[in-house]
Amino acid sequence: MLIPKRVKYRRVQRGRMKGKATRGNTVTYGEWGLAATEPAWITSNQIEAARVAMTRYTRRGGKVWIKIFPDKPVTEKPAETRMGSGKGSPEYWVAVVKPGRVMFEMAGVSEETAREALRLASHKLPCKTKVVKRETENGGE
Repeated sequence: MLIPKRVKYRRVQRGRMKGKATRGNTVTYGEWGLAATEPAWITSNQIEAARVAMTRYTRRGGKVWIKIFPDKPVTEKPAETRMGSGKGSPEYWVAVVKPGRVMFEMAGVSEETAREALRLASHKLPCKTKVVKRETENGGE
């Protein structure tokens, strides 16, 4: 599971997920990517489950890039605790994902394999997704 080594603040506020992703919204490393179409918090467990689903389907062929990192702590108060007495303790970590963000990328496998692997990974995630292809520049590549 992914968690930060150190953080500046142990607890953070929830924030909002308005707008579209302005960074990380293109396929940069691989040939195929899995992009979010709605905003969500994606936990480190969900990222790991999606990664395992992709690598299992491709039988460890090709290469997988994870382009999101869970750097936001989510706090929870214990069950049956009265209101007040401060904020709860950090329980798990999430990555804030906005629409358009490419979360995973793949290369080194055929199109059908990549699409099916990314489809299986999308079932592990809490938001709707779409498979995107790398855009080639006019000069080739």
